[in-house]
Amino acid sequence: MRVIQNLYARTAVLLVLLRLSVAQYEHLGYPPGYPYPEQEEYTAPQLDPDTPRIQLRLAGQKRKHNEGRVEVFYNNQWGTVCDDDFNIHAAQVVCRELGYVEAVSWLPSSKYGKGEGPIWFDNVHCTGKEKTLAQCQSNGIGISDCKHSEDVGVVCSDKRIPGFKFLNTLPNHVENLDIHVEDVQIRAILSSYRKRIPVMEGYVEVKDGGKWKQICNKDWTQFNSRVICGMFGFPGERKYNPRVYKMFARRRKPTYWDYSVNCTGNEAHLSSCKLGQAVLEKSNGTCPRGLPVVVSCVPGKDFAPTLMTGFRKAFRQEQPLVRLRGGAIVGEGRVEVLKNGEWGTICDDKWNLLSATVVCRELGFGTAKEALSGGRLGQGMGPVHMNEVECSGFEKSITECSFNKEALGCSHEEDAAVRCNVPKMGFQERLRLSGGRNPYEGRVEVLVERNGSLVWGTVCSEGWRTMEAMVVCRQLGLGFASNAFQETWYWSGEVSADAVVMSGVRCSGTEMSLSHCLHHGAHLSCPKGGGRYAAGVSCSETAPDLVLNPQVVEQTTYMEDRPMFMLQCAYEENCLSSTSSEVPANTYRRLLRFSSQIHNNGQSDFRPKADKHSWVWHDCHRHYHSMEVFTIYDLFSLNGTKVAEGHKASFCLEDSECDEGIEKRYECANFGDQGITVGCWDTYRHDIDCQWVDITDLKPGDYIFQVMQSLSLTLSSPVSLRQTEYLIPPSVRAAAATDLTTLPTSLVKSKRTVKLSVCPVTERTCFYRPAG
Repeated sequence: MRVIQNLYARTAVLLVLLRLSVAQYEHLGYPPGYPYPEQEEYTAPQLDPDTPRIQLRLAGQKRKHNEGRVEVFYNNQWGTVCDDDFNIHAAQVVCRELGYVEAVSWLPSSKYGKGEGPIWFDNVHCTGKEKTLAQCQSNGIGISDCKHSEDVGVVCSDKRIPGFKFLNTLPNHVENLDIHVEDVQIRAILSSYRKRIPVMEGYVEVKDGGKWKQICNKDWTQFNSRVICGMFGFPGERKYNPRVYKMFARRRKPTYWDYSVNCTGNEAHLSSCKLGQAVLEKSNGTCPRGLPVVVSCVPGKDFAPTLMTGFRKAFRQEQPLVRLRGGAIVGEGRVEVLKNGEWGTICDDKWNLLSATVVCRELGFGTAKEALSGGRLGQGMGPVHMNEVECSGFEKSITECSFNKEALGCSHEEDAAVRCNVPKMGFQERLRLSGGRNPYEGRVEVLVERNGSLVWGTVCSEGWRTMEAMVVCRQLGLGFASNAFQETWYWSGEVSADAVVMSGVRCSGTEMSLSHCLHHGAHLSCPKGGGRYAAGVSCSETAPDLVLNPQVVEQTTYMEDRPMFMLQCAYEENCLSSTSSEVPANTYRRLLRFSSQIHNNGQSDFRPKADKHSWVWHDCHRHYHSMEVFTIYDLFSLNGTKVAEGHKASFCLEDSECDEGIEKRYECANFGDQGITVGCWDTYRHDIDCQWVDITDLKPGDYIFQVMQSLSLTLSSPVSLRQTEYLIPPSVRAAAATDLTTLPTSLVKSKRTVKLSVCPVTERTCFYRPAG
């Protein structure tokens, strides 16, 4: 008996451990293609006759379409719900009544703004199983001692209840109700559009009660089309040829949804639009005007197909006044605006979906999926240019919106960011991670065409780097690359996919798909083969973002003539030009010296890859190097030719200074841990050895000065992608233009054009000054 009891106890412990091991990854969610737990099918609620008939909506200053202030329509009037005794069970009832799978959280004290009208429910007590909020216990409908400063809000999950069907319990008040359906799609009808990616034209269909239905075009407006196109990642809509769709509608009888749609045009999602009047079908099953709704959308420049290049790569040259920084995937990032020649950020006060949507459309994306606050996608640098931004939703640029020019009290901890709707390109269906311990890691497997059929296979790991891993993580929507693996024997993967189908992959780090990178094509070359030597990655939702402060470089740059006999240690570390080995010790070298200040504006700390036990001791300088090459300094001629270079090893990577309220974590003293904390920066002063470029052999003239953090070979932390604007004077920008518009954090660059007055080393009056 005791043996059986022990067996039961051990089994229970194992089950608990299994649940805990699964639960630790629940916050990560499920990537596209990864199986979700099965959800129960929706069943229409059966309400007692004495249950009050109400309708719900989410309103207020929303930052996602599936959150907001809980509002109740009852007795011909919208009202709110008091936060007294409200809890997650009540939020669960609200979200499920609106068609969402579950509630994520709830927020008291009018976090989405104060509502108007009566407070219909107070002291609400729910079990979470009720079919409507009206079934929960409360003081009674309309009985409350609350004020609107106590209005409650909820955040619902993104996922909708399968088979959800909108039930209108108030048929005489349709015009007051929001739209709640299971899903929406644009279905390509014409053969010329069916094979195009993304789908830009077709029927607008809503999924209601588990069935796809068309919308009657009675009362359909251009504003409705604008909202639909925005939801699917398109900044605008256009006219289409209705004749061919009339012919198609005659051949195939449409199944119409019961209602029409009424949008104002500035909504970020169809769920924020109002229901139109119920459609009265004729006896032959057609709507009054006889056609289903068709939309034709205009893609942004990054997704527009061209005859020569197909779809353009992500992160190409953006609008001149607005840009996104710090995002892991296309269409997300911290919002930065250009004012008086200086990039700055936007304070998140009053930041909402309306303003975020203006930014997204301005950059060639659709409406905003989410308006983020609190520096969620990293903290910027420079001034806070805009505060309390308020937009109507129809502005062409965020700079046209009204805002408070005073940013008193705003810091970069309040930097606003966006996540935009982008077109579905289908890239995620052609790539997968297999064999990993969680959805964010595994062997890389790609879907390719071989002999007329599609097959899964592996990627050759020869030359596989962080750059390629970044593209994989972005393509799968998994964030940043934390590691690139050249051996994956510990991840079994699919046996049928062991064969190598892609080799010689070389990415710049900016591509939207691994297939956009350079590779061998059908001419495979992989000596080690696939299997255990297949390429693998691990991805992360957060990453450090190392940003050079270019103003510090410019303000501290000067030239120094230094004798060779004082540069022995620097010579041993290859910090001088190659010609230094051919000159006697009593000669001088001319050095362009400067300070560099590297900020971590990301979402996680930066740490060197090497552990302490593997740090390299340099006897001449009497210190350890945690990273052999941390920074690379280059001078280019105006035609892009490198004419001089230097580098700096990391003998001390620490928090020199931090933003207010942030505590230093890394210090080199006493062989301490090295790194850069989020919100801190590491400063290499101009008077440190190797903090220079040897310009002894240069002639007088204008040059491009480039500082680059070279971390690609030693990066252990996840990598963030960011785009750097090179501050080159307009007079030389055209001559110096090189297509380096997009760089990973592992290659943070900043350029300056400098004029060097080079004179004989015997003269001591030479000086440096910026060009222009």
